[in-house]
Amino acid sequence: MIDEIDKIVNRYLSVADRLLPGRISGFYLVGSAALGAWHPDTSDIDFVAVMTGPATRLRALHILGNLATAGRALVKRQTTIPGTMNGVFVAADDIGKPVTEIRPIASHSGRSFKPGVAFDVNPVMWKVLQDKGITIRGGEPSTLGLDPEPRKLRQWNLDQLDGHWRSFAEQCLSAHPPRKPLRTAHETAAARVTGPPRLHHTAATGEIISKDDAVRYAADTFGVRVQDLENPRQIGEFMLEVIDDATRESFRRLGR
Repeated sequence: MIDEIDKIVNRYLSVADRLLPGRISGFYLVGSAALGAWHPDTSDIDFVAVMTGPATRLRALHILGNLATAGRALVKRQTTIPGTMNGVFVAADDIGKPVTEIRPIASHSGRSFKPGVAFDVNPVMWKVLQDKGITIRGGEPSTLGLDPEPRKLRQWNLDQLDGHWRSFAEQCLSAHPPRKPLRTAHETAAARVTGPPRLHHTAATGEIISKDDAVRYAADTFGVRVQDLENPRQIGEFMLEVIDDATRESFRRLGR
């Protein structure tokens, strides 16, 4: 598994160095790779890149850096593209700022490329980077002067639960649940079912867990085997149960 990650990352960085010679000074793996839960058949590879200069040619890197991975998925007739490099680009001069004050250079995730925007520049991802980030290039995360703003971590998770995740759960209950291209509505919802339990766990404990650990947390805390949820409605109802528990006043006040 580690060899597969190395191969994909090295291929991406070789493209980056041709397009942006000398501009990427730091490169760190976060997400499932850092949390010890990367699966070659399903997982993306999430990263934080430290760089100099503008977003010029990053859009090309998004496409060319993932071209071989996408081609392999096409040959295998997969409806998803495991091993996709998804990441955020932050200026070297900004990496030591409080995370909520950082203005990202750009980000890309899946098919999407966004200049000047990066959702993953947030207290959760910065805590993963600081505590468990895997160094591919540059100094260790402990040398970067990172400020994940731990005092904001809990509220950030609660806000995400009551905003983004509540909206998604309610869509799952609707007559037209969300779905991605080439995937059923159930597959789309099932791929995201561990989101609320992960955030609930972080709000309760201050620790970040993987999707695999969130499956166990859902069973232990809510008595639900997420793999047994049979349709988007059941998934939406479970998500709302988790969200409603986290947004109770007693949970907010006491941290469970």
